[in-house]
Amino acid sequence: MSIDRYGLSRVVGEKGVLPQRARKLEPSLPCREAELLIDVESLNIDAASFKQIKDDVGAEPARIAARVQEIVRERGKMQNPVTGSGGMLIGRVKEIGPKHPARGELQPGDRIATLVSLSLTPLVIDEVKAVHPSIDRVDIRGHAILFATGLYAKLPTDMPDTLALAALDVAGAPALVARWLRPGMTVAVLGSGKSGALCLAQARRSLKGQGRLLALDISEQALDTLKGIGLCDVGLKVDATQAVDTMDAVSRATDGAMCDLVINCASVGNTEMASILSAKDGGTVILFSMATSFTAAALGAEGVGKDVTMVVGSGYVPGHADFTLELLRAEPALRRLFETRYV
Repeated sequence: MSIDRYGLSRVVGEKGVLPQRARKLEPSLPCREAELLIDVESLNIDAASFKQIKDDVGAEPARIAARVQEIVRERGKMQNPVTGSGGMLIGRVKEIGPKHPARGELQPGDRIATLVSLSLTPLVIDEVKAVHPSIDRVDIRGHAILFATGLYAKLPTDMPDTLALAALDVAGAPALVARWLRPGMTVAVLGSGKSGALCLAQARRSLKGQGRLLALDISEQALDTLKGIGLCDVGLKVDATQAVDTMDAVSRATDGAMCDLVINCASVGNTEMASILSAKDGGTVILFSMATSFTAAALGAEGVGKDVTMVVGSGYVPGHADFTLELLRAEPALRRLFETRYV
């Protein structure tokens, strides 16, 4: 019999359904032959999910902890039932199944970060130790299971865990920008959080001094910070849920030319049309935000007769973990920004 590479045997009551789509996973021990068992230290919950939880139950850490525990108890994984998204984790390798591909590469005790979503990762929380609302992190005691196809990265030794975790959580974003961006483009990035800052830094590098870089955010302070460290040419204070206002602001900033590439890193919903309308006809929109409604994006573009290429930011690009950590190392101002925000 072939090994269970995708974790199908962990899906409860839904034959043939993959773990990410499954309503519930079975996270119990023992670790199986093609699995990796992790003693979990921290969950880095994705921004859209954490914001939804905080908006729903309030900012009090105890309430957030209770809601996270409730979701994990019900689903056997950390998958927000409203946003559908998860996040990632860090922890120590406890056991490596004899048929897991990491056998021989990892050793028990190695500290790793998972690079697949918590929405498909079997998880048990024994205790919530702390909640850090400002950085979307929950410190726990518990265990998680990584399937044979699950991506991971060894935690680097030259930066704090919190810094590495913040970058690895959105490692696919700057790598995807590098794939799509060319010198001479006019580029807009919606959102100034982790993924937004990384995308701006990579866009600045990829433009090579040719082109224009716009940062869009609702926070004037965040935009001033980005401009102050040279991560954008123009900062536009906009509410991206207001599509027409955002389009008008981008039009004024680009003398009506609009953008060749728009990257949506917003942590709130209803920003699809702001992204689409900010792009020129024939342009490209990368929808990296997990708050995106892809139905709204597709039907919305059709409804306004906008000819744009829309790219789903899946969070994975080959080599994205090393790529993003090297970006942090190579850009001192970006690293200082992350250290200020997340360490």
